[in-house]
Amino acid sequence: MGKTYDLEDRTYEFARRVRTFVKRLPRTVCNVEDVKQLVRASGSVGANYIEANDSLGKKDFQMRIRISRKESKESRYWLKLLETRADESLDAQRAELIQESTELMHIFGAILKSSTD
Repeated sequence: MGKTYDLEDRTYEFARRVRTFVKRLPRTVCNVEDVKQLVRASGSVGANYIEANDSLGKKDFQMRIRISRKESKESRYWLKLLETRADESLDAQRAELIQESTELMHIFGAILKSSTD
């Protein structure tokens, strides 16, 4: 049961770090729209993982894990689109978040694979 909480904490921390990051971004028309999408997707990663842990059965669990994986991938997409105006600090923070979203995507993929074997 320990791993469950570790990943819940990790997905929560990802969503929290995204929120901290976006507060520092330049307020361009595109960023305003893309940030909305990113905030939704990043929060949905952990929310669906929590739902998966309370799932009603294997099919429900797998569906929620698939959604978490999809939202991780979507978070990565929105992160790449954001305008940082070549701010090195923002670029470094974004790179870390892209790395984390990629790792989460792989973790959920592995969970999905092991649940279908």
